Amino acid sequence: MMQVHGSKSEKMNIYGGFRQMVKEGGIRSLWRGNGTNVIKIAPETAVKFWAYEQVIVITCGILGTFERFVSGSMAGATAQTLIYPMEVLKTRLAVGKTGQYSGMFDCAKKILKHEGMGAFYKGYVPNLLGIIPYAGIDLAVYELLKSHWLDNFAKDSVNPGVVVLLGCGALSSTCGQLASYPLALVRTRMQAQAMVEGAAQLNMVGLFRRIISKEGIPGLYRGITPNFMKVLPAVGISYVVYENMRQTLGVIQK
Repeated sequence: MMQVHGSKSEKMNIYGGFRQMVKEGGIRSLWRGNGTNVIKIAPETAVKFWAYEQVIVITCGILGTFERFVSGSMAGATAQTLIYPMEVLKTRLAVGKTGQYSGMFDCAKKILKHEGMGAFYKGYVPNLLGIIPYAGIDLAVYELLKSHWLDNFAKDSVNPGVVVLLGCGALSSTCGQLASYPLALVRTRMQAQAMVEGAAQLNMVGLFRRIISKEGIPGLYRGITPNFMKVLPAVGISYVVYENMRQTLGVIQK
């Protein structure tokens, strides 16, 4: 909401955003679009980790910092390409008004009818450009932090524990977001501008120019605070579950 609507009101903050959503659509509006988000997150995360593991297998587990970055980037790009239309649906449902769409399928039908198939890939280019540094830095930093802990602090176990994994996941995701956030913001604007702006449909370069000219460099980081606030529970838990599932399924720790 801050990414899309923040430019219209300099006073929009986290508290004001919550109040506005609850006033407009009640408590349920805070979870608008979450069904689509939950549906897409399973294949997205599975493909990302699967692709990353394949690179580890191909290289026989010998990965330096650069190799981790490249393999993480490839994994993220592959996952995002497969699920991107659902990313657009999630954004439209989240920033839309209460009652504008009855659900995910209604949203997809209306987008297809009024904007055509191409609308499902609006913002794909900045998304792909953004996912390369984000996923690359995220997975690379995570593995480096975990490996550093295992090499220097672990005694008889290859399991770092929940607290360490949470810390590694949170720090790695924060680094990735700092590097890629401007592209994520432009992606969201492109996904939503047809329904919010209602004017000319700007491309990636046009939106960058517009944001910088009207809002300055800080405008490229609008909404990053709530993004950071969700890192620990969202990404941290994701990595904890990932590591525990690896052990449960008998995947050998490299």
